[in-house]
Amino acid sequence: MNLRQPNANEATQTFNRSKSVSPMSGICTRCIDGCRGNCEIFKSSFRGREVIYPGPFGNITAGADKNYPVDYSHLNIQGYAVGAWGLPEGEEPNPDTAIFPRVNTETEYGWDKKVSMKLPIFTGALGSTEIARKNWEHFAAGAAISGITLVCGENVCGIDPGLVLDSSKKIKMSPEMDRRITTYKKYNEGYGEILVQMNVEDTRLGVAEYVSSKHNLDTIELKWGQGAKCIGGEIKVNSIERAVELKKRGYIVTPDPEDTAIKAAYKAGAIKEFERHSRLGFVTKDGFFEEVDRLRDLGFKRVTLKTGAYSMVELAMALKYCSEAKIDLLTIDGAPGGTGMSPWPMMEEWGIPTFYLQSLAYEFAETLNRKGMRVPDLAMAGGFSSEDGVYKALAMGAPHFKAVCMGRALMIPGFVGKNIGKWIAENDLPKTVSEYGSKPEEIFVCYEELAHRFGDDMKNLPMGAIGIYSYAQKFRTGLQQLMAGSRRFRVSAISRNDVMALTEDASKLSGIPYVMNAYRETAEAILDE
Repeated sequence: MNLRQPNANEATQTFNRSKSVSPMSGICTRCIDGCRGNCEIFKSSFRGREVIYPGPFGNITAGADKNYPVDYSHLNIQGYAVGAWGLPEGEEPNPDTAIFPRVNTETEYGWDKKVSMKLPIFTGALGSTEIARKNWEHFAAGAAISGITLVCGENVCGIDPGLVLDSSKKIKMSPEMDRRITTYKKYNEGYGEILVQMNVEDTRLGVAEYVSSKHNLDTIELKWGQGAKCIGGEIKVNSIERAVELKKRGYIVTPDPEDTAIKAAYKAGAIKEFERHSRLGFVTKDGFFEEVDRLRDLGFKRVTLKTGAYSMVELAMALKYCSEAKIDLLTIDGAPGGTGMSPWPMMEEWGIPTFYLQSLAYEFAETLNRKGMRVPDLAMAGGFSSEDGVYKALAMGAPHFKAVCMGRALMIPGFVGKNIGKWIAENDLPKTVSEYGSKPEEIFVCYEELAHRFGDDMKNLPMGAIGIYSYAQKFRTGLQQLMAGSRRFRVSAISRNDVMALTEDASKLSGIPYVMNAYRETAEAILDE
């Protein structure tokens, strides 16, 4: 099985000259002295470290394309011809009550003070990447009107050009963070929430204190990592002055913008960009508990944790510590991942893949449950894009998993909606869009619904938000249909019995019954009557 071909990928804008390529190295079987490119080795020979990252920076999202031996396509959803679970209490299941539009897709998370969402999905951490910054109005408004939670990611304050620090080097003013929070709150109608994520630098700068005192946020999220990378978050900047500024704020900046040779290379035009990196976190049980207590003392009603595709040791730590600390939501992000500028080799080759990681998480959650410990509400992340994948993750992790965190799949509709608005203004609609009309009310199937909802404010609603809402409504309808097919009329009614493994490997990994064994005893009992 060829899981991945190295040395060339569209993400790094590289390719092989030859059609014949060595599977392990990704090098052309006939490598010619004089080749004009453009594999990764060729490009790295003069652009060096730049080739580690997908590009062009700020205009793309990137996701790994490694084909793992087992994934969620190795599960199928069970369908039933009898029964109905999760209808409103007291209702008799029958063909008139058990209809798919009545399926309730809402979910909630939290230890005591719950947050409700209209769908069991929420955005991944949209932090300091350029693509998150310049599309924020679309993403934030779209998530808010769709009734789902929006995670504002790490380093937003730290890279804010308008950041003002006080004498103790704590945040006094961050216009960019203010903009991000107020945009979401403007459109939020009681479902979902905006929560801010913190890494090492955010903690040092006093992000928690700032968003608590100025914005009165209810939830803050600690971060151990994500599925795209095990190192701290990074962005790129193309100005040496900006690189120096970020270095002085305490970030790791490579190459060093204050180094004489680097200054010369930048002036000569050889170096065109700098990377800003965050520091690695170091997790201890006592330190984690102390930080959670500190955040609650600041007034936060909920504290959540995002962790990545680390070894099963860190997974066990996350589950156990979150249980003991009464963490409100633990999001577990599997490999591959990537919504921004993670190193491409790391996205492809680092960490435990999502299906495997969720299988372990369920196993460990059940261990805690047997010990009499309360399992925190869980969410899975890492490569999901559609309602069928979300259903499978909820079923495989039932009853512990309450939602799925989605990155690129919730960003793309924001891009599309924004660009449709731009294309309309420029009279440049592509045929893929113009076949439905030339005005927003003709193109967007949900436009009039939102216009009725927002009235005169509709003219101020970002077009990307309409795109996200349209996607969310498609997702909701599709999920309702799948749930009705397995007779589950609310999310909490979904169980592990509602999926089957199509391969014995998937069954062995997940504990989900193999398709030829699922419900076999019940079926044979009917035959033996």
